[in-house]
Amino acid sequence: MVEIYNGMSATRLNEVHWRRSTYSNPSGNCVEVARLTGGDIAVRNSRDPGGPALIYTPAEIEAFLRGAKGGEFDDLIV
Repeated sequence: MVEIYNGMSATRLNEVHWRRSTYSNPSGNCVEVARLTGGDIAVRNSRDPGGPALIYTPAEIEAFLRGAKGGEFDDLIV
């Protein structure tokens, strides 16, 4: 069993199914997410699939998605 921790190499999460939004750009500049066995969610940058994975609880992801859907981060889009 792999110990899961923030910033771990995403290549160590070889048993997960990474996916990205259909809104992602075809050149590979995407955020990818994967549900982990224990229910947490891993996030990585598709440009660096072996780079660090950030691990979030379902509650953390829910709070972020609610904020994003509500427009709280629209000022970040140029």
